[in-house]
Amino acid sequence: MGAIAGWIGAHGAAAPEAASVGPVLEALAHRGRGEGGMLALPRGGVLGASPQPLHDAQAGVALALDGEICNRDELRAQLAVRGYELAQGGAAELVLRAYQHWDKDLMKHLRGAFALALWDARKERLLLARDRFGEKPLYLREAGGMLWFASEAKGLAAHPGIALKVDLQSLWDCLLHRYVPGPRTLFQGIRKLAPGGYALWQFGRLREGRYWTPPDREARPDRPPQPEPVAAFIEQLEEAVKLRAHDAPGVFLSAGFDSAALLALAARHRSRIRTFTAGLAGAKSAEHARAARLARHFGAEHHEIVLSPAELAAELPRAVAARDAPLARPSDLAVRLLARAAATATDAVITGDGGDEIVGGYRRHAAERLCASLFVAERRSRWLRWGGALDPGARERLAVQRVDTENPVFDADPRASRLRRMLYFEQSGWLPDHVLERGDRMTMSVSLEAHAPFLDHRLAEHVSALPDALRVRGLATKWIVRQAARVLVPRAVLAPRKAGFGIRAGEWLRGELRECLLDHLRGSGSLTRAYFHAPALDRVLDEHLSGRRQHEELLWTLLNLEIWHRTYRPA
Repeated sequence: MGAIAGWIGAHGAAAPEAASVGPVLEALAHRGRGEGGMLALPRGGVLGASPQPLHDAQAGVALALDGEICNRDELRAQLAVRGYELAQGGAAELVLRAYQHWDKDLMKHLRGAFALALWDARKERLLLARDRFGEKPLYLREAGGMLWFASEAKGLAAHPGIALKVDLQSLWDCLLHRYVPGPRTLFQGIRKLAPGGYALWQFGRLREGRYWTPPDREARPDRPPQPEPVAAFIEQLEEAVKLRAHDAPGVFLSAGFDSAALLALAARHRSRIRTFTAGLAGAKSAEHARAARLARHFGAEHHEIVLSPAELAAELPRAVAARDAPLARPSDLAVRLLARAAATATDAVITGDGGDEIVGGYRRHAAERLCASLFVAERRSRWLRWGGALDPGARERLAVQRVDTENPVFDADPRASRLRRMLYFEQSGWLPDHVLERGDRMTMSVSLEAHAPFLDHRLAEHVSALPDALRVRGLATKWIVRQAARVLVPRAVLAPRKAGFGIRAGEWLRGELRECLLDHLRGSGSLTRAYFHAPALDRVLDEHLSGRRQHEELLWTLLNLEIWHRTYRPA
């Protein structure tokens, strides 16, 4: 793992001081191991990385890498056959040599979670790229003939030459979705590089493209059914786990089918595994006991973290700062505290992130025939609940739904099934912009690396080629994962269903967070109150705090938005 930061300018552009990258790397220190370093680039640029950027002066290539390359053995063999000598043998050197051989097509040969910045002095070209699903982040800002880039938005926010302003369109998007769809962020002028995307800066011009899109974008061709689809799925999933288990001695464990299957497969390739489970104090759930039984069955060293509402409330400001955005759900706090506890025992874990979006694990996937009407109804319902609290100008802005033609989530093949189009929509938006951003920030904020086997692109391509009925069958979601888990795990230790980590935000906002809520949304120091129609906002607060009506989703979002404003104080 590591942090990436830097800038480069067009010829003649007023370049900032090289030392200005220092505060950026300092703001991203939690992502790196050891001290970072900086490398001066021609054309008035600086490449910073933690740990030090890899520089081959003879080849004229410098690289900053964040993440892990899973297919190192495969790459090493391919490059050795082509005559490349690998002195260090690390992931960064492999990527650098892969670039020398495949040029900008190198990303197509990488397997894993990564973001990279690579300077080619001979071509006077900077290459920036992200992994296929967007597990690792990379943020950009263009202004005045300059391009700034960093692993997290907070890195660019720390740059002394960048003035922070709120992007109002993104703010309305955040109110509507509870996260900001890419490529925008809440910071005006700071945007995300697309998952599966790359950017080339050469001679003062930036050109962007995509080298991969989720395969559910296309209609599935008619193929004869596989004779043993569950066995074939287990084989693909095991390969994805094996490639990551080498670097990840820990597993985030619930009592669900996903993590049970991941633990069973990881146990085949590691002799010692640590498992980590989080739960809410006083919650009436048997999930802790089921997770412990799973861990014992596979000989894992099990760690159980019990969280109190007061502990979660105290962590909220720090979690928002780590996330660089409002928390979409209270359970996001549990991810951070679970990661913090795990980081005391291991430096990397396997997670089930992406399983629901790849295999079809949400209840809405079981109702894909109704997904179009449900989507419209859900959006209308949220508008009716929230619209009254907004001032008239905000209501007008929010009522006009923006369709971003540059966003790939709108270009799925219309011949694809409803389920495939729904999954593609989620894989291109909800997954990278909410699920993976949350996972990366909450784990990396405590210097814990997370590996997600379900996001292995070869596994995703295998699953995408299956008939829809092997993903969702009747009301049974992620059907093939359930069948795989029943093969891998004895029924006696496999839970019938996952209870989930349930925090009743409505009660929490009336209890431990009551004074915080009133101070942030009604107090004289509120920075966001001016966005809303004050009498309507006060009515919503009074109704919820008195118990007359539930407004937990709205108030949770507004509270987090205010905390974000107080953290970064943008204009």
